[in-house]
Amino acid sequence: MSGIFGLLAAILSSSLGGTAIGATRYLADILDPITIGAIRFGGGFLVLLPIALLRQDKWPPPRDRAGVGALGLLFFALFPVLFNASLIFTTAARGALALSTVPLLTMLVAALLRIERLTWRKTAGVFIAMAGVATALAAGLSNAPVGAWRGDLLMVSAAFCMALYNVWSRPFISRSSSIPFAAAGMGVGALALTLIAPFIGTPGDILTLTDIQWIACLYLAAICGAFVFFLWAYALGKTSPTLVALSVACNPITASIFGALLLNEPITLNLVVGLIAVIAGIVMASTSKQLD
Repeated sequence: MSGIFGLLAAILSSSLGGTAIGATRYLADILDPITIGAIRFGGGFLVLLPIALLRQDKWPPPRDRAGVGALGLLFFALFPVLFNASLIFTTAARGALALSTVPLLTMLVAALLRIERLTWRKTAGVFIAMAGVATALAAGLSNAPVGAWRGDLLMVSAAFCMALYNVWSRPFISRSSSIPFAAAGMGVGALALTLIAPFIGTPGDILTLTDIQWIACLYLAAICGAFVFFLWAYALGKTSPTLVALSVACNPITASIFGALLLNEPITLNLVVGLIAVIAGIVMASTSKQLD
């Protein structure tokens, strides 16, 4: 039963995370990738820290702190820089499709490190879900700017960072609680981004933000930072890395649905077929004898 709750938490995390692409694209014309990452995860850390202290949750033990810090640098420093930078060069649709390689990369890394057994059902589920993402985004993939391959490559690199985080996190989460684990890694990553922002980025541009842009920053921090990655850490502690990563396929689907609901973008047949394929892929991968 805990595996089912973990999978549902991952799906909710990815569904909400799909809106981060839109918010990031909105801010990318004003703020540099490093500053956006520092806002998202620095703000997320400030949200999670008091919650963890009030709940008196278990923090990572001393022997795990170096590993948790390294994972924080991987996922909350390097990942957002690659993620945000990719959206400068490519479209949201192509970026979302490149990010949907996370479950495939996670499955391969977990199998190579002998952390998770590679089964035909999980493999088929991953490929069906990825095909669903490609189908849903097919209309937007042809509208690529010049040099979009650079953004695609950066996003696949970000996906690889996420795959490593998925595979290596579970032992650390098992020895602490989800909120402190997420907060600790987020704090380390945010600190690194904040320290390098003055040298590589342009953090002073924050002073030029409008009220609407500040609302976008707060949304990135509270929802796409704190809440999304708490759910992700919780999911990694409850079920297998591949099943958690498979939920990433929901990310571009929900981004498209939000676009239809909030921006009056049409709901196409491609989106409906893609959504069905993503659901089918998740069901196939998660209905082996039991959730890991």
